[in-house]
Amino acid sequence: MSYVDGFVLPVPKKNLAAYKRMSRLCSKVWKDHGCLQYVESVADDVKPGKWTSFPQAVKLKEGEVVVFAWATFANKKARDRANKLIMTDPRLAKMMDPKKMPFDGKRMFWGGFKAFVEA
Repeated sequence: MSYVDGFVLPVPKKNLAAYKRMSRLCSKVWKDHGCLQYVESVADDVKPGKWTSFPQAVKLKEGEVVVFAWATFANKKARDRANKLIMTDPRLAKMMDPKKMPFDGKRMFWGGFKAFVEA
C-alpha cells in the first residue's frame, strides 16, 4: 500500500495563475525525488458546511478558492526521504519566502496518510 501526503490551502483567485506555475515546478521536483503521483486541484463544487467543510477549514475569504492536493509515494520511508530532498532542492529556494508565496501558508494544512484501500 502507498503513502499519501495531502494538502489543503486557500489561494486568492487573482494569484491562481502564479500558483499553477509554482505547482508545475513542484510536480517536477516531487517526481524527481520519488513521488509516484502529484495532483493539484482547484475547488469546483465545494460549499460551506453546517459544522465543517473545506472553505471553513482554511478560513476561506472572499475572492479565494480552495486547492486540494496530494502526492503519492511507495511508502512512508520513501516519502520521508523525498521530503528531506525536496525541502533542500535549490529549484524551490525562491518559493520558501512566505512573503513571495501566492497563498497564505498560515491557513494551509497537510498530513501524511497510510493507504488502506487502493483500486
